[in-house]
Amino acid sequence: MQHGSVFDRARKRRGTSADLLVVGIGNPGAQFVGTRHNIGVDVLEVLARRHAKAGTSGALTPARKERSLIAEIEFDGARVVLAFPQTYMNLSGEALALLVPRYGIEEPRQVVVVQDELDLPVGALKIKLGGGHAGHNGLRSIDEHLGSRDYVRVRVGVGRPPGERQGKDHVLRRPGREEREELDIVVAEAADAIECYQSSGLDETMNRYNRSNRS
Repeated sequence: MQHGSVFDRARKRRGTSADLLVVGIGNPGAQFVGTRHNIGVDVLEVLARRHAKAGTSGALTPARKERSLIAEIEFDGARVVLAFPQTYMNLSGEALALLVPRYGIEEPRQVVVVQDELDLPVGALKIKLGGGHAGHNGLRSIDEHLGSRDYVRVRVGVGRPPGERQGKDHVLRRPGREEREELDIVVAEAADAIECYQSSGLDETMNRYNRSNRS
């Protein structure tokens, strides 16, 4: 795919730009907090707390024009914007089309999308550049609105449900205690991986953090 006009608009922006836009996709609303589908948001919250400015909680706050909750942080000398689209998962791209020019994100590789992944077992982590959406409606929307697939994906494994249960029902449920503990570990590691990407680049990040399971 060619870079879409959303990046062209960002290149024309004047003023201070962000170095990295990290987007955790999920669904807004209390009923979705802690569900598997919102695992990307959990990663954002870890990063926001780690790098909160003195005297602040590190909470994400509303950016209504960008239809997102955001936090602006710094690490390794980089300005990083964390964003949780409030459009619901399947329309995530609508928010990114606003966020990219707002923060002067000029290249797709400056966008990191954190997502739940049914096709990876619980506790697995995979970082990749580009690729298809594999039926993930949030990614499909992002591809369409960015006009590019060449952004970085951080895929956090939530596993497929047992038996005949549908994947949609599975991701919209909260995990049990043991699974939650395992997910909390991989959420922290996903945050580590994003820090590594900013400081050391994609190859180093994939070498250090990609794995199919936790063993």
